[in-house]
Amino acid sequence: MIRLLDFLSAFFGLLLLWPVFLIVTILGFLDSGSPIFIQERVGRNKKPFKLIKFRTMSVDTKSVASHLASSASITNLGAFLRKTKLDELPQLINVLKGDMSLVGPRPNLFNQVELIKQREALGVYNVLPGITGLAQIQNIDMSTPDLLAKTDKKMIDSLTIRDYIKYIIMTVTGSGSGDAVSQKD
Repeated sequence: MIRLLDFLSAFFGLLLLWPVFLIVTILGFLDSGSPIFIQERVGRNKKPFKLIKFRTMSVDTKSVASHLASSASITNLGAFLRKTKLDELPQLINVLKGDMSLVGPRPNLFNQVELIKQREALGVYNVLPGITGLAQIQNIDMSTPDLLAKTDKKMIDSLTIRDYIKYIIMTVTGSGSGDAVSQKD
C-alpha cells in the first residue's frame, strides 16, 4: 500500500510540479552553474543509490554530512531552497524509481560510520530511506546519531498510513528546519 502511495504521489508530484523544476533548474544554472546535486547514499539493506537534489551548496563543497559543512558554502539560491525545502523535490525521482519512500529514515552517507553502526543495530536499513519522517519534523538531524537512529526505529515500528500522511503534510506546511549546517565559516 505504501509503495503504491509513494509511486502515485511521486508521479503526480513530478507531473504537477514540472514548472517549479524548470524555474529552479534555470535559477540554479545562474546561481552555481550546476543546479542538480547527485550523491551516493546508503539505501535499503545498506545498498548504495544515487540521491538527487537541487544544489544548495557551492560546487566545490566537500562531501560530508550537512551538519559538518560550513554555512558559508550555502549559495544564495540554496538558502531559499533549504528554507522552503524545494531542494528535496528531485527526490521524487528517487521515489518513483523505488530507491526511496516519501516517508522513512533520511538516507545517510557511507562515511557516517557512527550513524551506520547505530542504525544497523536497530534494523533501520530494513526499510527504504525517505524524504521526510518523524526525525525531520522533530528537528533531529544526523549530528546526533544515537537519537536519530532511535527516532527512526520508533517511526518504523509504529508507522501507519495516517502517520505517513501526517508526516508529509507537516513537512510541506513547514515543520522541521531541514538539515543543519555548521555555523563556523
